[in-house]
Amino acid sequence: MVKPSGEELERLALEMIRSSGDDGILQSDLWRRLGLDSREGSRLVLRLAKKGLIKREQVVVNGRRTYKIRYTTPPTLELRVLVSLDDVISIPCFTCPYLGQCGPGNFNDPRTCPLLERWLQRRLQALSAGDGRRLRDSVPAGAARHS
Repeated sequence: MVKPSGEELERLALEMIRSSGDDGILQSDLWRRLGLDSREGSRLVLRLAKKGLIKREQVVVNGRRTYKIRYTTPPTLELRVLVSLDDVISIPCFTCPYLGQCGPGNFNDPRTCPLLERWLQRRLQALSAGDGRRLRDSVPAGAARHS
């Protein structure tokens, strides 16, 4: 029998652990079912625990210490970006009369736009100065401001 690769072994182990439900599975039973020795099995379980995919709970079975392995919901990363409408409106592109014709390679190109360049320079200066100014405070001269 050919042993599965590392990722495939992790996937098989997770399936077994998940299917064991809330009761979990003893670490030694998991190794046995996967055909691993204790060294390989321990490394596999530690990798899964480091990834936050399982929980290990020390238990005593027949007078010997071992671990009960339970599936846990993987941690999620929540990213929130707060953008106000004022921040978006301050970008000169949204008030530019040439927006419809603007694009890379066109006569009106954002890579060469003086209004956008000035806005970016002001924004960069404000951020570099650390004065806490927001995007809406960097509206270029002549750009429409909506309130």
